[in-house]
Amino acid sequence: MKLAFNKIVPEPIPQPLIASSKIWGEEITWAANDRILAQAQSGKGKSTLLHLIYGLRKDYSGSWEIEGVQGEDLSAEDWLILRAKKLSLLFQDLRLFKKLSARDNLELLPEINPQAPTVKEMCEVLGILHLLDKPVETLSLGQRQRFALVRCLRKPFCWLLLDEPFSHLDEDNAQAAAGLIEAVLNQNDAGLVITSLTGSCPLSCNRSINL
Repeated sequence: MKLAFNKIVPEPIPQPLIASSKIWGEEITWAANDRILAQAQSGKGKSTLLHLIYGLRKDYSGSWEIEGVQGEDLSAEDWLILRAKKLSLLFQDLRLFKKLSARDNLELLPEINPQAPTVKEMCEVLGILHLLDKPVETLSLGQRQRFALVRCLRKPFCWLLLDEPFSHLDEDNAQAAAGLIEAVLNQNDAGLVITSLTGSCPLSCNRSINL
């Protein structure tokens, strides 16, 4: 599932940032199983890039394609299908329902990824199995981030979009999360776009860009 960008410039990114960017205003194609590390400081468009691919941002000039179809030509129904079956996004703000238990949050998916380990297996790897029935509002940010990752990996996807997925994790938990992500990516033979403030990443990426 190829992604191609043709001189995309989102609003309201300032012109000086566009001039130094390796993606905004450029012509770029990513193959179906590319693994992209997108590095930038805050405010340079990391979340914007992922939200654009996920169909949440329409405020841009230029064009982009997903598997040969122009993003702007996709209908609301097309986007529903893509998000249910082809794209999985870990939001930076996690977007969990805080009054529900972690388990209930994991069940609120339209489709389940047949290539992913079970919820129990993923939670065991991430050290959060004992927290499944706790309300999300009682969990720490790091625990919430791990549950949001499980939900993300539990969806079917051809592209996995991760917005600073290790920002609330210590080194040991980040390594455990990276190992799980790597395993599910390989099982899905999927592409990855992961954002980082620092440019460092515990996952193996074959392409790195500076926004």
